[in-house]
Amino acid sequence: MFSHIVVFWTDPKQADAADKLLAGANELLPSIPGVLSFHAGKMVPSERPVVEQSYQVALNIVLKSAEAEKAYQSHPNHKAFVENYFKPLCIKLQVFDFA
Repeated sequence: MFSHIVVFWTDPKQADAADKLLAGANELLPSIPGVLSFHAGKMVPSERPVVEQSYQVALNIVLKSAEAEKAYQSHPNHKAFVENYFKPLCIKLQVFDFA
């Protein structure tokens, strides 16, 4: 099992960037072969100081293996998501991968 967590900071000049990013992620990423579990959502505000709250959207993807994650990265749907949603809508991302 391989977990791929991606945290996105959307462009603050685009009020609907988070909604568009989520729509693109939900449309393109869950059906990529090797994806066992997919969850995408917006940051949830918290009063707890240990909770990171500067981002807008995160993805939590579980894949079969590290090899499946490599294939996921080169899949046409992932490339389309990066080009059509991430690049025009985001200013930063952070990735956390672990097995």
